[in-house]
Amino acid sequence: MFISAGAAETEGAGARLAEKIKAGDVLALVGDLGAGKTQFVKGLARGLGSNETVTSPTFTLLHEYRGGRLPIYHFDFYRIENLTALWAIGFDETVFGDGVSVIEWADRFGEAIPSQARWIRFEIASENQRRIDLSALA
Repeated sequence: MFISAGAAETEGAGARLAEKIKAGDVLALVGDLGAGKTQFVKGLARGLGSNETVTSPTFTLLHEYRGGRLPIYHFDFYRIENLTALWAIGFDETVFGDGVSVIEWADRFGEAIPSQARWIRFEIASENQRRIDLSALA
């Protein structure tokens, strides 16, 4: 676990992780609103070489980022109502695809997360600090 002192450090953590990511990896992100999940994905995309603008997929449920070493499938489970809706957006087809799947609010449908997923927990420590637990990635 480490403490991020701001958005740039949170993005940096994502960029460093990108060096180790391979096709088929699944990152399950857990944390409250504003805890740094999307900032982390911004760094991951940058670290993979994508120049696309990363935003939270809260209202679209899935964003795809290409142009880097691997495509990123960025899911947000926050507004998904049930497993039927999750399957309807193609989760089961995409999560085992050619890129890395990153799932915000993954704990909402933990039963749908593949067993090999790497869980990353984000906590708000203060206004500018975030605790990021990468212990599952050791």
